[in-house]
Amino acid sequence: MQGAIARLCVVVAAAIFNPILFPHENTTLPEQDDQLLARMKEHEERLAKEQLKLEEEISQLEDKQVEQEDYSWYIWSTVSFIIFLTIELCRGNFDLEFSSIEDENESETVCPRTMALSKDILQNFSDKCSSARETCRLKEFMEGFADDLLKALRDMDSNMEIADFVGIGSLFESRQVCKPLSCDLIVPFSPPDPYYFRFCLADIPPNMQGCGVIKVSRFGDEGCLCGSANLGDDMICLLHSSNNNLKPERSSEELLCCKNSNILSKHQVMKWFQISITKSWRKISHKYDFELTFRNLDAAGAFKVRLPSGKVIILNLIPAVQFEDSDAYFVTRFPSISDCVQDPYWPVSFAVYEKKMLKYYTKRLPQNSCHLHCLQIATFLHRKQTGLTGENTLTHYHFKTALLHLLINKRPHTWSSAHIDRRLRDLLDFVKRSLQEKRLNHAVIGNSKVPKEIQIPQAFLKADPVNLFRSLVLDRKLNEGTWMHFQEMLKNAPALLQEYTPMMTNRGVHLGLNEIL
Repeated sequence: MQGAIARLCVVVAAAIFNPILFPHENTTLPEQDDQLLARMKEHEERLAKEQLKLEEEISQLEDKQVEQEDYSWYIWSTVSFIIFLTIELCRGNFDLEFSSIEDENESETVCPRTMALSKDILQNFSDKCSSARETCRLKEFMEGFADDLLKALRDMDSNMEIADFVGIGSLFESRQVCKPLSCDLIVPFSPPDPYYFRFCLADIPPNMQGCGVIKVSRFGDEGCLCGSANLGDDMICLLHSSNNNLKPERSSEELLCCKNSNILSKHQVMKWFQISITKSWRKISHKYDFELTFRNLDAAGAFKVRLPSGKVIILNLIPAVQFEDSDAYFVTRFPSISDCVQDPYWPVSFAVYEKKMLKYYTKRLPQNSCHLHCLQIATFLHRKQTGLTGENTLTHYHFKTALLHLLINKRPHTWSSAHIDRRLRDLLDFVKRSLQEKRLNHAVIGNSKVPKEIQIPQAFLKADPVNLFRSLVLDRKLNEGTWMHFQEMLKNAPALLQEYTPMMTNRGVHLGLNEIL
C-alpha cells in the first residue's frame, strides 16, 4: 500500500513539473508538431497503465483488509458465543441447584388435595378442641389483672399517657387451641401535652414495607398559627389549649426519641415500658397469689403467669401507637414473630381489623361454619410440627392470612361444617402454593376486595400489596427449611389428628386442647 501511494505521488509530480507537457511560452500546442503529439500520446498511455496498475493494487489491498476484518469478526463472534454459552451453562447449573429441593420434592410433594383426611375425625377434633366456658373465665381474669397493672402504671408514670388496652389474637377471635393459653393485649400510649405523634408512610425501604416512622411534634410548631401568631386576649385556638406554650420543653430522651432527633424510638419505648411495668407489678403483687416472670427480656411486656393450679398463661402487653383515629396500630413487636424490625421503623398491626373481618364473615356464613375450625386445625398441626423441626419463617399468622384471602374469594355457602375437609385442604393448598411462589400478600394492605364495612384507612387500602414471604425470596436456606417444615407437617397431619382426637374424647366432652398438649 505504501509503495503504490509513493508511485502515485511520483506520477502526479512528474505531470505537474514536466516542462514539455506544460510549456510556459504558449497555452496551445502547434498542430503541425507530430513528434510532440506522439510523445504526449505515449506519455498518456503510460499514465493510463500506471493508473490501472495502481487501481489494481489498491483493490487487492482492500480485499485483503476485508478478509482480515471478516476473519477478526469470526474470531470475536466465536469468542462471544463461547462466553455466552459458558454463562448460560453456569446459570443453568445454578438454577438447577437452586431449584433442586423443589424438583426432588416434586415427586415426593404431599398435595393437600389428596391428603387422607377423615371428615369424622376433623369434626370430632373441632368439637373437642375448645372449652368456651374455661376460655371466657381465663380471659376475664387476665383482663382484670391487666387493668390493675395499667392503672398502677398511670399512677406512677407521667412521661406518657396510657390508654385502655385492646385485646387481639386467637383468644379474642374464639380460635384458641394450643397450650399454653396466650393473651395478647395492645397498650396504646401517647405523648404528654402539648406533644403529639405524626406518621410518615412514604419513602419506606423495600425491606420495611408494612412499616412506618413516627415523629414527635409540638402543637403550634407545624401547621397551626397559635404557636407563632399573637391571637390576642379575646381569641383562642379551638384545637390547642392556651396553656400549651407555658409548658416547658422536653428532651428527646424524655419523649423516648432517637438521640438528637424527634423520631420515636422502639428501643427507648420498650426500655421505658419494661421498667415501668416492673414497678407497677411490684406495687400490686401483694393482691395476687400467682407467679409472674419475664418470658423474654428483649421483648417488653412478655410475661409468663403460673397459677397455683400449675396452669401457665402467656401474657403479651404490647406498647403501641394508634394511627390517627383508626384501629390500626404501630406496635413495637408482633407476639408471633421473634424477629424485631430495626429502629426507627414501626410495623403496623391490623389485628383489630382482622378480628372485625372474621366477625363480619361469621355473620354471613352458614350456621356452625367451619372457617375457624380449619384455622384451629392448621394452627395445631403447625404448632406440633414446630416442636419437632424447630421454628422457621412460617407462623400461625400466615395461616390466618391465607384464611382471610379464602373468605374474601369463596362463596359463603361453601363454608358449611359438612365441607370441613374440603376447606381445610383449600387452606393448606393455598399456603403450599404461596410457599412455592414465595409470595403471600397481606390480607389488608393494598387489598381492594376487603369489604367497605371494615373501614380500612385509605392510606393502607391504596398502598402497594406487601409480600409476607419476601424473606424467602432473599434467603435460600430459609426458603428450603420452611418448605421442608411444611411438607413434614402435611405428612404427619393425618397421624397427629387421629392420635389426639381419641385422647380428647377419652378425657371427656368439651375438654380444652390446651389441657392435654
